[in-house]
Amino acid sequence: MYHQFMEFANIDITKGPMEVGLRVITSWAGYAWTPTRAPPRFPGSSPRAKLREGCTAANRLGGNSLSDLLVFGRRAGAGAAAYAAKAPAHVALDSAQVAAAERALLTPFERSSGPDPYAIHRKLQDTMQSLVGIFRNEDDLERGIEAVRRLMAEAKTVRVEGSRAFNPGWHLAHDLENMLRISEAVARCALQRKESRGAHARLDYPNLDPEFGKVNSVVTQDGEELRVSQSPLPRMPDELRSLFEPEPAGAKT
Repeated sequence: MYHQFMEFANIDITKGPMEVGLRVITSWAGYAWTPTRAPPRFPGSSPRAKLREGCTAANRLGGNSLSDLLVFGRRAGAGAAAYAAKAPAHVALDSAQVAAAERALLTPFERSSGPDPYAIHRKLQDTMQSLVGIFRNEDDLERGIEAVRRLMAEAKTVRVEGSRAFNPGWHLAHDLENMLRISEAVARCALQRKESRGAHARLDYPNLDPEFGKVNSVVTQDGEELRVSQSPLPRMPDELRSLFEPEPAGAKT
């Protein structure tokens, strides 16, 4: 940290304060790999999947990301390689699908007017910071979802200037849809989870609810809408459960 601040900001943190701000490091959500229920979009591709909470949900990060990367990255890579080895050598792509994707990518360049992708990005950051932060309540979350939905409509008319070579604004215009979808998914899951657990703190529901401890939140896209449902969790082994359950009143330590 010392060298980074000296190099990029010319600040000596051994002699003065440094500014610290919140940002997303990793996601506690993941994708459920369900090839039997979700066929691939075209032969030879990997199966689609549903978004759901991962193994680190409600857990403080504390270095977990590295172990997640090593364990589940290897499993995902090995599974994709095994699937690809059995796939057809030559995949027949739908030319209409390719053309539609190309048209969607290039359309922002063709608009004579429209919002700037960076402006929408800043609005999204402000919305998530102020309305879907660590300490949440129902009113803020509902307002946050409405704001994200408005930004989703605004992002469909985004305009990009410049060339296609090394254009970060174009990249951001393409990434905005995913950013907005994930933001809405986070807010909708937080809204339906009426309890406080891990880093999810509801000011209007400050206590743990044992029933929510039995389920994961599952987000599914239905057209332009996101639907939140619940999926049961497997029972935690007794030796681990004893570490999380509070001791009875009067128990000796």
